[in-house]
Amino acid sequence: MSPSSNTLAEYLRARRAQLKPEDAGYPADPGRRVAGLKREEVAELAGISLEYYTRLEQGRFQQVSEHVLSGLARALRLQHDDAAYLYRLALPEPPASTAPTAVEVTETLRQLVDQWSDFPLFVFDRNQDIRVSNDLARELFPLLVPGNNNVESVFQVPASTRELEGWKTLARNAVAALRYEGDPADPRLREIVGGLSVRDAEFRSIWANHEARPLASGTVPAFIEGFGSGEFPWHVLNVPGGLFMTVWVALPGTFAGDATVWLRNRIRSASHR
Repeated sequence: MSPSSNTLAEYLRARRAQLKPEDAGYPADPGRRVAGLKREEVAELAGISLEYYTRLEQGRFQQVSEHVLSGLARALRLQHDDAAYLYRLALPEPPASTAPTAVEVTETLRQLVDQWSDFPLFVFDRNQDIRVSNDLARELFPLLVPGNNNVESVFQVPASTRELEGWKTLARNAVAALRYEGDPADPRLREIVGGLSVRDAEFRSIWANHEARPLASGTVPAFIEGFGSGEFPWHVLNVPGGLFMTVWVALPGTFAGDATVWLRNRIRSASHR
């Protein structure tokens, strides 16, 4: 069983378990022995045989047609990003000789990050390993240094921060993006997921939900010693070549804008000592 087929099987089982029978048009039955829908119900809704669907959940398949995937996405009530993830897991991968190699950060990109000093920003890869960051990003969140991992950093915050609703949303988004963008066959992805699963019960719980979607935008809670607490809006931009850039938006007159000015002055003061 290949990593992709095993991941697809896990994904199908998890999404089936999350659906309530009544959501799919079946009567609620207190005596059900399984959580969510039964295999035969998903097969019926997707328009495929129970035997075929069972093979999919067991990872025993060679290739799945787009017609079948469309039926599965409909049966499991997958939204756009979830359906895109399902397709990526199931459709044939390119030959190994044409598979993309590790993405390199160009000198031009490094210079751009250094020169774009009005906003905190950092660049990361599909596993959310941080490749480059600017001074403001590192001043705002000291863990955002090249070589660290963004998802691991999210789960290194104090227990008090984890109680914030903003952190919970941030954690779910980061984990969902790790699943969505990551390659199940990538040893680095398995290293990150395995390590966090051993160390962190909350990560295990979020990972088990099988949410899959790219990072797009949101807010992140921030505590800046000497200044105060608030939230920074952020947006993720795709960088040609397979990288991503997170930019924290710091508009004048907002907490983020005022905090950015304060952080920039602190950096300048430190450089003049």
